[in-house]
Amino acid sequence: MEHIQHLSRDEKLRPVIERIGIVKVHKRKNICLHLCSSIMSQQLSTKVVQVFHRRFLELYDKKEPSPQQVIDTPFEKLRAIGLSNAKATYIQNVCRYFIEQKITDAQLYKLTNEEVIDLLTQIKGVGKWTVEMILMFTLGREDVFAIDDLGLQQAVIGLYGLKHRKKKIMRDKILKISEQWAPYRTYASMYLWRWKDNEPVA
Repeated sequence: MEHIQHLSRDEKLRPVIERIGIVKVHKRKNICLHLCSSIMSQQLSTKVVQVFHRRFLELYDKKEPSPQQVIDTPFEKLRAIGLSNAKATYIQNVCRYFIEQKITDAQLYKLTNEEVIDLLTQIKGVGKWTVEMILMFTLGREDVFAIDDLGLQQAVIGLYGLKHRKKKIMRDKILKISEQWAPYRTYASMYLWRWKDNEPVA
């Protein structure tokens, strides 16, 4: 596998890859719903996210809802599964935007990473990090590095023994290290998250 060969050139990453083995990047359908799930899962543990996801699907007879169904769901019902006011508003914002802009999975698959980020961060409640998770875990893009992800930062700092008090200098050091992983930065990120045991859910 090309990505393993390429990333194994990094002496710090090689033992991590050997221990964890093969990781895969998948393409998934229903990007709108995955974006909603990504918003719901922010700042929550994997266990809690699974509970939320189950409760959410139970609102729609355990089937994946259409964007219109989510918009038509009374706000109180979304709040009742444990979503905050903000999260309930944001997922309805996402669905409304997808319908109004007539966004399809096929269209998103054709766009570059930057174009996807530009398009989806126009939705209130959707930040760059959220879209980067969608690029990695839903669109299956192989070369994404989410520099603002705290878990990734901690993993690189820990694995590479980085030391610096100034945030900007530390950020630049992390970015410099990540450049050597291109064009497989998504895989490198997955190895780093698993090394830290805190892979995000999207």
